[in-house]
Parts: sequence; C-alpha cells; structure tokens
Amino acid sequence: MAYDVIVIGGGPSGATAANDLARAGCDVAFLDRAGRIKPCGGAIPPRLIADFSIPADQLVAHIQTARMISPTQRAVDIPIENGFVGMVDREHFDEFLRLRAVENGATRLTGTYLRLERDADGTHVVYRDKATGAEMRLATRLVIGADGARSNVAKTEVPGGDKIPYVIAYHEIIKAPAASNSYDPGRCDVIYDGKISPDFYGWVFPHGDQVSVGMGTGIDGIDLKQATADLRVQAGLAGCETIRREGAPIPLRPMDRWDNGRDVVLAGDAAGVVAPSSGEGIYYAMMGGRVAATAAQATLATGRATKLKLARKLFMKEHGTVFKVLRSMQDAYYKSDERRERFVSLCHDVDVQKLTFEAYMNKKLVSARPLAHIKIGFKNVRHLLGFVPPEYV
Repeated sequence: MAYDVIVIGGGPSGATAANDLARAGCDVAFLDRAGRIKPCGGAIPPRLIADFSIPADQLVAHIQTARMISPTQRAVDIPIENGFVGMVDREHFDEFLRLRAVENGATRLTGTYLRLERDADGTHVVYRDKATGAEMRLATRLVIGADGARSNVAKTEVPGGDKIPYVIAYHEIIKAPAASNSYDPGRCDVIYDGKISPDFYGWVFPHGDQVSVGMGTGIDGIDLKQATADLRVQAGLAGCETIRREGAPIPLRPMDRWDNGRDVVLAGDAAGVVAPSSGEGIYYAMMGGRVAATAAQATLATGRATKLKLARKLFMKEHGTVFKVLRSMQDAYYKSDERRERFVSLCHDVDVQKLTFEAYMNKKLVSARPLAHIKIGFKNVRHLLGFVPPEYV
C-alpha cells in the first residue's frame, strides 16, 4: 500500500501530525517504537488543553503555584491566577494521543525506523517490524520526521540535521509523599542551583499519586543520577519509592531548516522546538506536528515541494519572538549561581509574575501592558549590571 504521508515517531508531535492528517482524509501511517517514555515534567498550559481538545481525565494534577528556589534556598511562590497548569504522565498521555490518531483513521506501525529509499517508484520508508523482526518497506509521497532530538530522519535528510545542540534531561518518577511543608501536590518547584544543574535547572513536579523529580544539563561529565539523588535529598523525597527512571536529549534551539525541499519535513524535537529557559516541550511539539501536517497537506494538494517550508514559517511566525526572549533570558541568568540568585530575586516582582504566566498560559507575549514591560526591562538591566545586590527583593 502507498501512503500519502508516513510519520516517523509517535510522541506528541508525531501523533498530532498523524491525527490531523487522518482527520483531513489523508492516507497516513505513523511508526512508533513501543515502550519508550520520554523524561518530562509533564506540564501543559490551558491553551494546549483547548487547542488540542485534551479531556479532563488525562490531567493527573492541577497546579496552582510555581515555586522558584535560588542557590541560597530562597523560595519565591508565584500564584497561577485565573486558571491552572495541567499535569500529564507521558506514559499514558502519549498513548492517548496515538490511540486517538488511530480512531480517526491513521495506521499504527510498531518498529524501528532504518532509512529512506528512493527509486523510480518514489519514496519508501524502511523499518524493522517489532513483532517479526522483518525489514519492511512502505511507499509514501511524504515523510514527517518526528523522531526526537537526535532524529535519524533529520541527520540523513535535512541540511544541519546532524548538528542539533541539546542538553540531557533525566528524571525519576517516584511515589508521591503526603502533603507537607516541603511538598505540595498543587505546586511545581523549579530549582535554580548550580549544585543540581550548573547550566539549567532541577524540578519537582507533582503527578497526582506520583512525582517527577529531575534535572537537565548540557555539560559533559555531570552525573545526572547523582544530581537527581541530591535533589531528592534537598526536597525531602529521598525515602520515596522509585517507580521508573528515564533520560533523553532535549534540543536547545529550532533548526534553521525543517525540510529537504523534496519529500521530508521535520516536527517537534526533531526540528528543535523546545522552549529555551523553561525547557517546555509538549505544547511546542504538538504545534510542530500540527504545522508539519498543514505543510504536508499543502504539498499534497499542490504537488509543490516548496510548500513544506510552511511548517517552519508558520511556527516561527507565532512563536519565534517568544523563543528569542526566552533564549536571551537563559543566556543572561543561567551562567552562574550569582545570576540565578538575581533571577529568583526578580521573580518577586509582581509585574514579572503576571506577564510571565500570562505569556505561558496563552503562548504569546502580552502587549497590552507596555508600562510593565518597560519596568521589567529597567529592573533586568539593573540586575545584570550589578546595580542591586543578588539578594535584593
């Protein structure tokens, strides 16, 4: 059978692309390696829930507060006003997205992607079937590469795909303790401490009866498991039962090009769409899958491979400015513990709190409060130039 599109990868990005294409009437299949769970804090904003019709039963927790913790253990609690941040467990959330795509008409394939082959009959996806171990070959008009930060599709098919910078994220899913002064099932803790992560951050994110505890770093030689063990001690979670451990690369910036100008377009982590500073990936992965599906539909309808460029164009038009701002913030404040201390100090500011969460919840910079933007910019400059002490509140 020849497909219109084969999607390589069945995570949030690939499953979303397959679902959108199936609903549009395309003959689409997606190839997934069964059993892989990506390390992830699991936070999803209200806009994702609305844009992608996520049912309430997929939310394992509702977060009302974010706590920022500095290197000196100063904590700043930021309330989430007029809403909540939903939490999902990737083990179940990803499978829900895959099953939904199948229900809407996508074909699910389970196995390992090997390569693309092209001949007089067109483009073919070659993969190893998980059940039989046999090498399978399927014809397709287009391919969407949604196979993660070290994408094999990107490496072989898209210029620059073998040079995606990334950090390594590691977390442990543990059994949740009872609520206490140190652990709140309605609060996410973000730890900006060089002893836990010298260039990123650590986290404690509730998942209902479980908790995700982890960290990320791009520095070679860091013992991620030891850093996470230290974080569990620091957070009072050392004695909790460990359910599973997971690690994976997280890309640092969107690729300059997402397609090969012929028959391949990238989506999600394969295209590098994880937000700088926060490391948020689920929403942007799903949006990456959606714009890749849109580009694929346009290409199929017109027969013009130049339409594959729509994926990156649409994504960056809506989210490119946010990514630039977050990259600037990470470059400014993640360099040292002294800078991290200043960042947490800045988080005391009510304007910072409101604008940060308005932008996070709605996935766009808030332009309706120009005076607040000016005030924040002025405070940023004062901190970065050292005109105020790091401990300033």
